[in-house]
Amino acid sequence: MEQTEKRMKKSVLVVDDEKGMIEWLKIALEKEGYEVETAMSGEKALELSRSRYFHCVITDIKMAGMDGLQLLKKLKEEDPDVITIIITAYGTFESAVEALRSGASDFITKPFRIDEITFRLKNVFEKERLRQENIFLKNKITEEEGVIIGESKEMKELLTLVDKVAITDATIMIYGETGTGKELIARRLHNKSYRKSEQFVALNCGALPDTLLESELFGYKRGAFTGAVQNKKGLFKVADGGTFFLDEVGEISPKIQVKLLRVLQYKEVVPLGDTKTVKVNVRLVGATNKNLEESVRRGEFREDLFYRLNVIPVFIPPLRDRKVDIPLLIKRFTERTAKRLKIAIKEFSPAAMDKLMDYTWPGNVRELENCVERTMILLDSDKITEKDISLIIHSDISAREERTLKDLEINAIRDVIKRCGGNKVKAAKMLGIHPSTLYRKMKRLFPD
Repeated sequence: MEQTEKRMKKSVLVVDDEKGMIEWLKIALEKEGYEVETAMSGEKALELSRSRYFHCVITDIKMAGMDGLQLLKKLKEEDPDVITIIITAYGTFESAVEALRSGASDFITKPFRIDEITFRLKNVFEKERLRQENIFLKNKITEEEGVIIGESKEMKELLTLVDKVAITDATIMIYGETGTGKELIARRLHNKSYRKSEQFVALNCGALPDTLLESELFGYKRGAFTGAVQNKKGLFKVADGGTFFLDEVGEISPKIQVKLLRVLQYKEVVPLGDTKTVKVNVRLVGATNKNLEESVRRGEFREDLFYRLNVIPVFIPPLRDRKVDIPLLIKRFTERTAKRLKIAIKEFSPAAMDKLMDYTWPGNVRELENCVERTMILLDSDKITEKDISLIIHSDISAREERTLKDLEINAIRDVIKRCGGNKVKAAKMLGIHPSTLYRKMKRLFPD
């Protein structure tokens, strides 16, 4: 409760090179319940904004050194969503128009009364509230589309644990095979927490190469590398105040592991190309289909990071261990597919249902969903038979075996080439094939 109330108190940075003005605004705004910091230059304001998060920046335009418009542009480069109110003098609109074009949220002309600026503050915060509400509603729709189905003992115990730990701020590590619904559990943790009105950000660490993953996580400064033409806010900063879900966290490299450990220890990130730290307030939820303890023993994953991530481990049972949930899931997927595609709901015969119950579902809930959807789309009859299900499952098994064989071949070729120091002629000899055959295989298997 205390954490919620603390987050509800809005922080404001007031920038003006007139000491009397910033002192007057600080006293007045603090009486209105705001948390106020002040700066007497654009340079100092920029420094403060990099060290902590402000809900709004109120700045005069006319200042020595970096003026208000220059400050606004710098702030927008670092955080495009920053809320800003510009103070202009003499009642002229030229500077106000330029400020609005540069991304200011509102402007107010001198002289002004305190009730005028508090009104403007409430107005811009209301606009931001509506924006955040839209984000929340989108998350809610996503949650409803992927609602967690389960009446089995295993799922009831899992959801009880998830709801219990959701109200804390502890780091959660979700373990589960591919297709078990790790992101759905992470979303439930977010939606049951006091952070639910803030951002839920998800990233699959295994889907990105190392350099791209680093820039996505931590952001970068303009000029940090070729192509970095402007500042980019990292996803840790995007998720500030909310929940950051890192899927396949066991895939990250030792270099990124060190940086991730720093975030967990000090609640701060350092964008690429920068030397200054940026504070972040994020609830981290990790997920993996690996045995991280085994990865630690093999030296592939840092032990200190493992203990930071593994504060509360959550294990999702595979579908084969909770088969009582299969009929419920089939009903859900059938209804959702029929509604989305505007087709009639098909009935599964008892024999077809038995076939689905007997199958081991190596791809878990995701595979079951795909199977139901394909069955609904491809079959014209209103009743789905055991034969129909056998054909769908057999095609899945054949495709999976083909993918597995391809993966084995890829891994074998890569391993041999690595052992031969990149010498492909030597690698071909070790593999017992002609070099031209190896090149053809590499062209087919490694198109990039």
